[in-house]
Amino acid sequence: MTDTTRPAGQAGTFLLGDRTVNRMGYGAMQLAGPGVVGPPRDPDAAVAVLREAISLGINHIDTSDFYGPHVTNQIIRQALHPYPDELVIVTKVGARRPADGSWVPAMSRQELTQAVHDNLRNFRLDALDIVNLRMMGEGHGPLEESLVGPLTVLAELREQGLIRHLGLSNVTPAQLAEAQTITEIVCVQNLYNVARREDDAFLGDLARQGIAYVPFFPLGGFSPLQSDTLSSVAQTLGATPMQVALAWLLHRSPNVLVIPGTSSVTHLRENVAAAALALPAEALAQLDTIGVPAPR
Repeated sequence: MTDTTRPAGQAGTFLLGDRTVNRMGYGAMQLAGPGVVGPPRDPDAAVAVLREAISLGINHIDTSDFYGPHVTNQIIRQALHPYPDELVIVTKVGARRPADGSWVPAMSRQELTQAVHDNLRNFRLDALDIVNLRMMGEGHGPLEESLVGPLTVLAELREQGLIRHLGLSNVTPAQLAEAQTITEIVCVQNLYNVARREDDAFLGDLARQGIAYVPFFPLGGFSPLQSDTLSSVAQTLGATPMQVALAWLLHRSPNVLVIPGTSSVTHLRENVAAAALALPAEALAQLDTIGVPAPR
């Protein structure tokens, strides 16, 4: 049962698949080494972050077996197995990491099937809670291309009982519509934050359908958010800019689930504190100007 009295529960809950999760979650990508390759510099610290996340009430962890590769999921298993009953782990497939550390599409039947089995082995699970098909797109943005082939493979693996629910990552509204002709989609994970709001209309449509929207790079990703407006609002509220950016996402729509990542217990606690941060109407109005292009 979701505990909304702990810090991560202060922003409320949402139904993710058939499980209710706190809207403040955790993204595990930063638990791998530099460039999301290899082991972390301090494996004990990585374990400590995950255990602290659970103690703060986080029950939604986002990860992928191509982080490392394999490293992040193995750390999750080491830190948390046997997993708490309320924990929902969401993983991604659709890419592989060759020796040069690049990100290469891995969409064949064999690659996707192997990826699911790798996740099961590294988590030590019989079935995965949610698997997102990660379309590689163009950089961190989607491309209009068919996802019928790879999603059909994952739907078959779901029918076999290896996956409970399916989601999508880095997709367009047209791709979601195409996916929904194949299987139920419980979440969409796209690039979105206070400064990058291309998905405003898409987010609203997902809310009307009861589908979770999970912004990746909620704090800017590899290039952290920088905004005078964000800093000014944060100073007024006695919060950090990153806390305000997370609070803005949580205020944006009730179907938004945030998954900020960190390899630091201190930063984890700061991020989770954003779940309780109230944003007055004036602050929201100021923040809404960050992602709006200046008039020419």
